[in-house]
Amino acid sequence: MSFDGLFSKAMADELSKSLKGGRINKVHQPYKNEIILTIRANGVNQKLLLSAHPSYARAQLTNEAYDNPSEPPMFCMLLRKHIEGHILEDLYQMDNDRIIILEIKGRNEIGDISYKQLIIEIMGRHSNIILVDKSRNLILDSIKHITYAVNSYRAIMPGQDYIFPPAQNKQNPFDTSEDDVLRLLDFNGGKLDKQLVEHFAGISPIFAKEVIYQSGLANRTTVPKSFVGLIKRIQNRDLSPSIMTSADRDTFYLFPLEYIKGEVKSFTSLSEMLDRFYFGKAERDRVKQQGNDIERFISNEKEKNEKKIEKLKATLLEAEQADEYQRFGELLTANLYAVKKGMGEIEVLDYYDEAGGTITIPLDPRKTPSENAQKYFSKYQKAKNAMQVVLEQIEKAKEETAYFDNLLQQIQTASPKDLQEIREELVEGGYIRERQRRNGKKLQNAKPILDYFQATDGTEIIVGKNNKQNDYLTNKLAARDEIWLHTKDIPGSHVVIRSKEPSEETITEAAMLAAYFSKARNSSSVPVDFTKVRNVKKPSGAKPGFVIYENQQTVYVTPDEEIVLQLKK
Repeated sequence: MSFDGLFSKAMADELSKSLKGGRINKVHQPYKNEIILTIRANGVNQKLLLSAHPSYARAQLTNEAYDNPSEPPMFCMLLRKHIEGHILEDLYQMDNDRIIILEIKGRNEIGDISYKQLIIEIMGRHSNIILVDKSRNLILDSIKHITYAVNSYRAIMPGQDYIFPPAQNKQNPFDTSEDDVLRLLDFNGGKLDKQLVEHFAGISPIFAKEVIYQSGLANRTTVPKSFVGLIKRIQNRDLSPSIMTSADRDTFYLFPLEYIKGEVKSFTSLSEMLDRFYFGKAERDRVKQQGNDIERFISNEKEKNEKKIEKLKATLLEAEQADEYQRFGELLTANLYAVKKGMGEIEVLDYYDEAGGTITIPLDPRKTPSENAQKYFSKYQKAKNAMQVVLEQIEKAKEETAYFDNLLQQIQTASPKDLQEIREELVEGGYIRERQRRNGKKLQNAKPILDYFQATDGTEIIVGKNNKQNDYLTNKLAARDEIWLHTKDIPGSHVVIRSKEPSEETITEAAMLAAYFSKARNSSSVPVDFTKVRNVKKPSGAKPGFVIYENQQTVYVTPDEEIVLQLKK
């Protein structure tokens, strides 16, 4: 649990320093559990992200771009009514707990001064964002509604009194001396890290493990000294926000955790660190939830086409026996005098065999000799005609399989807006039915929104992350002499360098983006082809996003997320 009470205190201090006294200009709710407040403070607009996500709950400043829905949710509309245009008077943590409170002052609809509290409870799957009328301690609404049937201690519903979560009655670590630590711990009981969590408010298991690790030989002298030393470090704002990357997972905290062995990356602020840590994680989770139905549909369609190919190959093997049917028919015709109705087979001289051997021909005893011969000629003609049809169907099924495989790759790197464009593409292709809005109107197709990056030398690089974006980028937006890139024989994005003669460094950086936004994201030495846009053609009737190209060169790169982040505009 990285976002513990100690982290909440440090984050509240950072946010207060940046936002206190600012005006809340805009309120957005891009996703179900997240609120973005645009606050004008210290002469600049800053975006405050408040998240009640069950896995990624947090409060932070963010520089990430979020896509807002065309129709704001009800909670967003209520926040706009009550706090938009109001002043953020204060921002603080509550009692070393994972609760951050925004004190907001403004005028209501009749012009009277009103005081509201926006309370963020960061508690895993129980996280919530609650708007409270401070004068009445009344809940106006919350991003999640909790009834007494779910929580017998308190209900989080409009019209209910706001009650803080139950107090844990633990020792305040910021008012703790070494003697207090010595008094509260049972050094004979073992598991000292768990005892620290049990006795001190806001302490998480990872902080407690760091205390014990820095104690070296844990005893009555070293543990209290280590504990108080780390707490004072937080009090004095002697922080170095860091992400520790170990073999099994990434962990973030206020400073490097020495007990976690691995790579350490430090940042200038907690918010910058969280932007980096959660880059893609929360979005991937949202895409997984929003696109679960479409991903399942695409996977099923791909599997159906793979099975279809296997069946068609079996049919093809049968069709390849056409020559044998013709042979049987001609041999029967030449030996009709020897065939009697009711025979199950006949052995005749095979004049196709240079050695002059014989061959046994199966017969239908219910048919006359001539009917048996005609049966083989009919099977020969049918198999001959079927072979061409089967070959065409196999090729078509292979194209469909490659198409759906490409869509699955695009979903892996898609944002929610990209997912909507993939859905629109499937509607246009006749694979799924078109969705309608709640008001009954159909969703309108908009111009694809591309991803923009900037090379080290300032050259613009554009990435299409789905077929609609790829078609628009390659066939409409890009100039004929600009450079186009794509992973070689690997599903991935179209990438365009907005330059006729880019540097080798820019080509390598663009190739890095092409590899990163492809099925080979986690591979090394990924081959990426590049050529001028004029050499890229879309065949008539081809699937969305499909192109052929020539006169290409190939460069090999290994995708690096850090470089991708640096190139992002």
